Amino acid sequence: MPARPSLLYVTDLAYPARGRRYCDEDIDLTARLRESFDLALCHPRDTTALMDAFDAVVVRNSGPVLGYQEEYDAFRAQALARGTRVYNPLHGRGDMAGKRYLLDLTATGHPVIPTADRPEDLHRLPEAAAYAVKPKAGADSIGLRFVPYEELAGLTYGELLVQPRVDFRYEVSFYFVDDLYQYALYAPDPERRWVLEPYEPTEEDLAFARRFIDWNTLDHGIQRVDACRAPGGELLLVELEDLNPYLSLDRVPEKTRARFVADLADSLHRFLAA
Repeated sequence: MPARPSLLYVTDLAYPARGRRYCDEDIDLTARLRESFDLALCHPRDTTALMDAFDAVVVRNSGPVLGYQEEYDAFRAQALARGTRVYNPLHGRGDMAGKRYLLDLTATGHPVIPTADRPEDLHRLPEAAAYAVKPKAGADSIGLRFVPYEELAGLTYGELLVQPRVDFRYEVSFYFVDDLYQYALYAPDPERRWVLEPYEPTEEDLAFARRFIDWNTLDHGIQRVDACRAPGGELLLVELEDLNPYLSLDRVPEKTRARFVADLADSLHRFLAA
């Protein structure tokens, strides 16, 4: 009987996520994936020391990289040097590479919340009651603050991004495995952003989300396209999460969850065979 592929599944089961439990999702997902793979869990700080014993590394709910930046940088460097298979692949252009892509998308006219990182570009941002200031390497709202326009000139730029605070109707997320759309969830109440409900996207909504999946050019992997519904009715990209997107699988029906796991297992098999 041929050996089954082996996966090193990277997760921080103790990460204190706000409004949700990362560990429950990974416990359930790994239990399901064990039907197709030999699998072991490890903390992100231990990945480099353990990864050579497995066919691939799967990075899942590992928490913000800022909490273990040195270890993450060493893992990336060693994985690239050794040719380690990492899922998602390490050439992602979204959050995996920091928030600079928001500047690139703004410059090329994509439907994204307008973003600047230099004082001389602030005049290009639309007028707003307040502006969001966030670190380029941020995640999970770490370092996010809101300031009036008058305070923007006094900021120390270089590693900061500035965006107008959008008075959006709601936030919505679209989840993909490779280029396969899986499901969408939204937060009807902007004040309770982690209370998610199933969302039925329109054809236009899906075209919006696929635009960023295509832009990212990842042949394999899990991606989450986060957007907000602006006052004018259009969708604007908030972020393209391609490193370790939380999936909120507990918010979808079992049939949807089972299809997601099946598509994920198929994607992993294709990834290992490529």
